[in-house]
This record gives sequence, C-alpha cells and structure tokens, in this order.
Amino acid sequence: MTTFESDSRTTDPQALSDAQWRERLSNEQYEVLRQGGTERPWTGELLNEKRPGVFVCAGCGTELFTADSKYDSGCGWPSFYEAINDGAIVELEDDSLGMRRIEIRCAACDGHLGHVFPDGPPPTGLRYCVNSLSLEHVAADEA
Repeated sequence: MTTFESDSRTTDPQALSDAQWRERLSNEQYEVLRQGGTERPWTGELLNEKRPGVFVCAGCGTELFTADSKYDSGCGWPSFYEAINDGAIVELEDDSLGMRRIEIRCAACDGHLGHVFPDGPPPTGLRYCVNSLSLEHVAADEA
C-alpha cells in the first residue's frame, strides 16, 4: 500500500496541519517534503527503479513523472528529463547554500521534491533531480 492510499485524501493537502503531515509521512519523508531536506546521494530506494509506470508524490499521490522520462544521470538521485504535465510541478528560485538553483515542488501539496538543472538529455535538456523519499513508484501492472 502506498502512503497516499493509507488515509483519506478528502482534505485539501495544502490545508493539512503540521501534525497531520507528521502523521501521514515517515520522519524521513517529512524532513524532505515539508522541510526541504535532501536525502544522501546514492541512498534512495527509487534510484535504480526501472519498471514501467508512474512516479507520484509521496505526500499526496499526484502523478509527477513517467518511468519513460527517467534516466541515469550519475548524480546519485532519481533523474527525469520532463514532468508528466505542465501543471504537476511548481518551480521556485532557490538561493540557499550560496548558489542559485531552481527548486521543484509538487503543485498539489507544495511538497519539496528536489531541483531542476539545465544539463539534462534531449529532448528537453533538463534534469529533474528528485529525492526518492518524495516519490512513490506505481508500476504499470499495479495501476
């Protein structure tokens, strides 16, 4: 069972209280999705996931990426060259850590996913570098 199937999603995810998020997510997922944390490179469960399907937000179940857009970037985190659709992800300027980056968040629940960089493969030239903890994989044969 995925995280988002384990409880009712009748509440607007952006209206959830901090206590509700803490109940819904593991401690590690909470740190990434709600506090903007980053898992250590090469440790994520989905780094080597290759089965067909979709990658959904671990916080709210919104579809974010297809398995077809996933590739091995060598960066230590799951990487994708495009989002599933234009409305799935919100991009924000991130000037933390003394550098300028573009943070990506789930448009539905505002959960931190990772960052997007302009060094990806064709056809987009983008690399969505995403924390495994912010995603869940739904295999095509399970959908």
